[in-house]
Amino acid sequence: MAVTKRVGSYILGLVLIAIAITSLQIMGIGSLNPTAVAILRWIAIGAVTYWVWKRKNLTTWILFSMVIGAEFGHDFPAIASELKVVSKIFLKLIKTIIAPLIFGTLVVGIAGHANLKQVGRMGWKSILYFEVATTIALLIGLVAINISKAGVGIQLPPTTEKEVLEVPPPSTWDEIILHIFPENIAKSIADGQVLQIVVFSILFAIGLALVKEPQKRHMLEFCESLTEVMFKFTGIVMYFAPFAVGAAIAYTVGHMGFGILANLFKLLATLYVALIAFVLFVFLPVALIIKLPIKRFLRAILEPATIAFSTTSSEAALPKALENMEKFGVPRKIAAFVLPAGYSFNLDGSTLYLSLATIFVAQAAGIDLSIGEQILILVTLMLTTKGIAGVPRASLVILMGTATAFGLPVEPIFLILGIDELMDMARTTINLVGNCLASTVIAKWEGEETFSDPENTSFT
Repeated sequence: MAVTKRVGSYILGLVLIAIAITSLQIMGIGSLNPTAVAILRWIAIGAVTYWVWKRKNLTTWILFSMVIGAEFGHDFPAIASELKVVSKIFLKLIKTIIAPLIFGTLVVGIAGHANLKQVGRMGWKSILYFEVATTIALLIGLVAINISKAGVGIQLPPTTEKEVLEVPPPSTWDEIILHIFPENIAKSIADGQVLQIVVFSILFAIGLALVKEPQKRHMLEFCESLTEVMFKFTGIVMYFAPFAVGAAIAYTVGHMGFGILANLFKLLATLYVALIAFVLFVFLPVALIIKLPIKRFLRAILEPATIAFSTTSSEAALPKALENMEKFGVPRKIAAFVLPAGYSFNLDGSTLYLSLATIFVAQAAGIDLSIGEQILILVTLMLTTKGIAGVPRASLVILMGTATAFGLPVEPIFLILGIDELMDMARTTINLVGNCLASTVIAKWEGEETFSDPENTSFT
């Protein structure tokens, strides 16, 4: 035991030395040989490999793959820039799981218990919680950017940027409502419209609850079998996760380099500090109010949050989040209802980012917005951020649309593109954590949680 601790201390010391020397190299401090520094980093990674291999834990392997991916992307950027296909394969496999998993869990949870009143209760409670959380997120983003003034004094580059984002026309209230309901469930599945799949599954479950035996029993048995198979399917796909995560990080670093952290650092730091403040002043009090076992909760969300961070996709983490929340003590029917619905109505990280980024655009353009104008932007974002999960590059598209609607120039948005990948990692992670926390809140509110039960030893 003493020998193991001593070896662990040596490995930790080696890793810290490698990180310190690499940081000095990135900042241009001192005359350091790049090859020698790279060799030191690979030696440190090799030493960590021994510890990781002994653990033989999927979450540990995923975290370790992020380290290898970052180093590989830094040392071999040309090869790393071609590795995005690996993470895309993983995302495609995950997307095949989402629709049948949501359908099976919701149908069994609703029709199997025949408690249709509970569906209505969960619906209004979820919407109430989502609206309060996202409104606070918008306010924190607004306050953070006004304090840091990250966009003030930025020199805009010439408008020669070739990349163009498609700006959707402003959505009216009736279009937002209509978008919730599916017209063709196959199309909804193909387009990845999670909320539409949830609505279809709920209506199907209500219809099934009204059906008499034996037809009802046969369909419930089918849905139960479908759910169990999809959870096993998820387990198989998750073995591919370390490779996908490593490839995603390698692509990001290879495409952008470590040096990108120095560019627009003030904006990046503002976002991360604001997200941390949101966690401390919103997530933590909520967790304390419902008496959430925080350490166990953090262990439960570690793996899905890591996947969300590295792939910048909440959908990629959804199957594992559903599985872990159920093990943690949230009933399957509640987790299957709240988590997918949250991807349209409870994107805390994305909404905070949008309020922050919109004011940044105005600051960078030298436009001084009054408090009233900023509040009007905030109210607009409260509406336009609902249902953005199904839009490719959703946050950037909504940002472009909001800037256009308020007469702001779009040139500063192309500055944000340079570090958007790093910002997307953080906001996607907060989206995932916020939805997992929301599922525990609704479970507690419904009086059906078991995470405070002393006999529940999952993630201890």
